[in-house]
Amino acid sequence: MLDSPQTTLDPRPVVERVRPELPTELHWPKPDLPWKEAQVVLLPLLATVALAGCWLLWSKLPGATLPGPDKVLKESWPLIAHPFYNNGGNDLGLGWQILSSLKRVALGFLLASIAGIGLGILLGRIKAAYQAFDPIFQVMRTIPPLAWLPIALATFNQAGPSAIFVIFITALWPILLNTAAGVSGISRDYLQVAEVYQVRGWRFFVLILLPAAAPFLFTGLRVGIGLAWLAIVAAEMLTGGVGVGFFLWDSWNSGRLTDIFVAVAGIGLVGFALDRAMAGVARLVGSTTN
Repeated sequence: MLDSPQTTLDPRPVVERVRPELPTELHWPKPDLPWKEAQVVLLPLLATVALAGCWLLWSKLPGATLPGPDKVLKESWPLIAHPFYNNGGNDLGLGWQILSSLKRVALGFLLASIAGIGLGILLGRIKAAYQAFDPIFQVMRTIPPLAWLPIALATFNQAGPSAIFVIFITALWPILLNTAAGVSGISRDYLQVAEVYQVRGWRFFVLILLPAAAPFLFTGLRVGIGLAWLAIVAAEMLTGGVGVGFFLWDSWNSGRLTDIFVAVAGIGLVGFALDRAMAGVARLVGSTTN
């Protein structure tokens, strides 16, 4: 009879037996540079410097009439350094002009958001209403914002409310149409589940409709806020008063060309901030509804 092979037990503890052997030479990993984070700032900064350089070279060409960035900084530095001066009347710093425009944009955009989201939900839920009004809205959204200004002036007889109406009518269409598209595209499975569990009213809006339509809704809001900012600048050029649009037109009439470049840069930065703020709200709402 063959003897069974002897089993040799390792007397070392289990931890020591499974511990990997260390290499004789240690190679410490090099720390990864945060390039992906840095390039978010560095690449736009390099592009801005390159464009400023091209602008400077263009301004030095023979016969050039536009001031270069060096001349803009030199002549308009008081406007940049003191944006909130107040000399009375309409003689206000660029900061006050932008804030005045932002107030009109905020009110017009708020009204457009309320009306656009409400009507968009209604059209998205009622197919017959969507089929009836969609062609009309598609035609009206192609009308340029300033085409509404004479109608607004004839209706309100005041520059301020007329400018707010132009903002409202400009921002309304992308909000309304995107909301309607998002609501009408809600999956039938979601609607059937809501019907089975009798989810209605505000619970249906919060639990079913808002999460499903949020991407479309916030796309409309993001486009709407950008169009509203564009519209107010154009409207204020014609209506006058205090505002960044009036500041641009007044600078042109006064021959302050360098101030126009500063105002244009301020308008662009504010528009960029509004777009990123709306994108941040969309991400925040998306994370809470998921």
